[in-house]
Amino acid sequence: MAEEAARVTAEVSGARSDGSGLQVRDVCRAFRSVHALSGVDLSLRRGEIVGLIGPNGAGKSTLVNIISGYDRPDSGVVTVDGVTVNRHRARDRCRSGVARTFQQGHLFGGLTVRENVEVAALATGVSRREAPAIATEMLTRVGAGEWAECQAHSLPHGVERRVGVARALASRPAYLLLDEPAAGLNEGEIASFGDAIRQIAAQGTGVLLIDHNIRLILGICHRIKVVVGGRNFLEGTPEEVRNDASLAEAYLGRSGRQDAARTADGGTEEPDA
Repeated sequence: MAEEAARVTAEVSGARSDGSGLQVRDVCRAFRSVHALSGVDLSLRRGEIVGLIGPNGAGKSTLVNIISGYDRPDSGVVTVDGVTVNRHRARDRCRSGVARTFQQGHLFGGLTVRENVEVAALATGVSRREAPAIATEMLTRVGAGEWAECQAHSLPHGVERRVGVARALASRPAYLLLDEPAAGLNEGEIASFGDAIRQIAAQGTGVLLIDHNIRLILGICHRIKVVVGGRNFLEGTPEEVRNDASLAEAYLGRSGRQDAARTADGGTEEPDA
């Protein structure tokens, strides 16, 4: 994993220089007197998994809303493969190759799982003839194929999370933003879900993973970006982030370094921040 992280980091450095990938540069956003984001940067390359972490109120959700087109920055630039998309709405971002999940599932309970994914595919402009095949493919990719004919309202929580990812994948995005996808999952579900995320990235999709589950973040991400108080705080490989003393103080708490190390080795999960 360390060699893989180093390889991807080198590729990302190249992406920054040539303008490819999804890039956020010096983004600021304020809500009246509250500065949610102040000069935040972020980059994501196809095939890479980047973790985005920080305490509650750090600005993570605001940043995801700006990247996905549900909000606009006051200043700064968001580009997708070299194209500035600041003024693009969410639907246009999706057509540009950016898709996201939400903390709430947003499934249609009266439809089957397959129909939920078909609706998402149709919304991107595919034909009714193509939609069923796309739904089958995406449900298989996330390991939810066996639930295809079940009513969405009857799904276990872990399966519901997977279907949410399948819906986002229906647009065949180049970059996928996962907003707390592991919330409420048990340890077995988290391990399986992590494997599914790895497979998505291995097939060429860049994944931005926002989650409080430190074990998941440390275990599958190539790089980790930490924001604190709406500002850039730390960025590096999982090993670099885990061993950074300033992170232990600012995010994980005074005993955070030891807790994170124990978590990464399979110990007790770090509580939500």
